[in-house]
Amino acid sequence: MKSKPVTRRSVLAALPVGGAAMASLVARPASAEPQPAMKAALESLGAAKTNLELASRDKGGHRVKALAFTQRAIDEVVLGIKYDNTH
Repeated sequence: MKSKPVTRRSVLAALPVGGAAMASLVARPASAEPQPAMKAALESLGAAKTNLELASRDKGGHRVKALAFTQRAIDEVVLGIKYDNTH
């Protein structure tokens, strides 16, 4: 199955959805402490992921690996925020 190329338009169209999803994942309960550094990291990683998706394809597989590592980092930051909000 051939995937569609990622265009600036498709990425920009997805940002509000992705941003809302990330915001809902890190919504904090009333007792949770603010985590500005973790939230800033999450925003930076999201921007990095977008830039990697927009980059040209021919990178010898390194762009794809960087995308996977970036997503893993996003997942870990979200888990860290959730953990801190519940402990």
